[in-house]
Parts: sequence; C-alpha cells; structure tokens
Amino acid sequence: MIAIIDYGMGNLRSVQKAFELLGFDAQVTRSRQKLCDASHVVLPGVGAVGDALDNLRQYDLAEEIHRQIQTGKPFLGICLGMQMLFDKSLENGEFDCLGVFRGKVVPFEISLRVPHIGWNSIEKKDIPLFAGLKEREYVYFVHSYYASEVPAEDVITQTEYEIPFVSGVGRDNVFGLQFHPEKSGNTGLKILENFGGLR
Repeated sequence: MIAIIDYGMGNLRSVQKAFELLGFDAQVTRSRQKLCDASHVVLPGVGAVGDALDNLRQYDLAEEIHRQIQTGKPFLGICLGMQMLFDKSLENGEFDCLGVFRGKVVPFEISLRVPHIGWNSIEKKDIPLFAGLKEREYVYFVHSYYASEVPAEDVITQTEYEIPFVSGVGRDNVFGLQFHPEKSGNTGLKILENFGGLR
C-alpha cells in the first residue's frame, strides 16, 4: 500500500487518483499504523511552508516522517513536500524544515514570471525512478521558490528557468520532486509507476 500523508494541505486526492490509475492501492492517511504498514510513503503539498510545517507538527507527523524514512521504504516528496525535506525555507520568513536533505529553499529573483507555472524540461540522472523516460522530458511546475545550496550528489534533476535550478533530489530511499508528476501526463505517470515499483 502507498500511504499519502494527510496533513490538511495539498493535492492529496489528485496524487491518490494517479496511483490508483496505475493499479496501486493508495490511501490518504495520517494514521501512524497505516504509515507503518505502507510499503511506500508520499508527502505531497501545495501552499505555504509555515502552515504546512505547523500542521505536520500538530498531527505529530514530523517525527513520523523521519521514522518512515529510516525504515528504508521508498519515500517521495512532491512540490512543497520536497521543499520541506530541506534544512530551511525562506518563504515569508525563515523556517526550520525537516532536514532530510542539505540545502535551503529560496525565492526566485529573476525577470521571468513568478510563480513558475507550466511545462518545462528536466535534465535527469539515469536512476530507476526515471527508467523508460526519454533523455529530455517535459513536466508540470507550479512554484515560486526553489532549493539552493544542494550537494551535487543529491541532485537527480535540473531545470532551466532563466537560471538553472534543482528540480529533483534523491538519496538512498528518499526522493523529492519540485514538479507535479500527477499533473505531468504520461511522463509523470511513468515516474509514479517507477516509484511504486521501487523496493
């Protein structure tokens, strides 16, 4: 079972529907028991990081996320869910995040439109999460902040939006994607299918 963490924010149902379309049992939950029983865990998210972190802590999910990661089961953060995996976020203040990956989340300071909304390409590492994808694939983004100061060994995708930025991270069993695979057509579904097949 794929557990999608319900912390009161985000695009939970669309992520669940994408996994169900692929034939996976996906459940939206904040139950510690269901998270423990799950083979895979997903932390999606849309919204402000301060509110999201408050909700995670209110529901006692912040420490549970660390426990789930430490089991070695595949874990995926999507959009805001990825951003919360870093050390800090500078979104409307300064927030201590979950500290799974080194780096901090900062605002775009560019001449192009912010938020960055729409389809853009990714340069990706050759890893099982991206098996079966073409060299250059297009995925769907909606964000105003991005991860900076990320160690090179943790970067699994990069994207150009006036500046190059980190659009995906991964280490061992933990992955984060700045884009929305559940909104990225067949490319996104293939990534979710690959994630569901990881062991």
